[in-house]
Amino acid sequence: MGRGKIVIRRIDNSTSRQVTFSKRRSGLLKKAKELSILCDAEVGVAIFSSTGKLYDYASSRQMMGEELSGMTVKDLHSLENQLEVSLHGVRAKKEQLLMEEIQELNQKGNLIHQENMELYKKVNLIRQENMELKKKVYGTRNGSGTDRNSVLTNGISIEEDLQVPVNLQLSQPQQQNYEATSGATKLGYDLI
Repeated sequence: MGRGKIVIRRIDNSTSRQVTFSKRRSGLLKKAKELSILCDAEVGVAIFSSTGKLYDYASSRQMMGEELSGMTVKDLHSLENQLEVSLHGVRAKKEQLLMEEIQELNQKGNLIHQENMELYKKVNLIRQENMELKKKVYGTRNGSGTDRNSVLTNGISIEEDLQVPVNLQLSQPQQQNYEATSGATKLGYDLI
């Protein structure tokens, strides 16, 4: 039974990602070594982990700046050009990745700003509704400074400032005793 094809994308789980990195890094370095031996090719691989640790392989240690004693000026110049081209490619890729990350963060920032503005509008609408409700509860003030509607049906006056929050609570009606007592008023009929 063969292996299933996997989607090549970033692994979200950090433990799985680290295990995969370790296994694939070893496999890549092994393949680079095999390629250099089988094909008599000069192979150099440099791998940087997410923590910045360097893993490398070079078929000739000259890629790492070592064992340069037997090389001619022409060979050294060629090696230098190869390293500069490689370094240029690495820097270009790094710059591309950083620019993509900056664009992504800018897009996220814009979305958060839009959400913030929408929430700000909702808060303002709620404040306006709250002020309208307060006006309905307290009424409008007349020229003498007292509310037109400040006296309720039971004769109690409301002398609250409109800026003070109103706490309204519903209360249960008081139960009245409707049972007949011995001193109840008789209506003229005797009930047996």
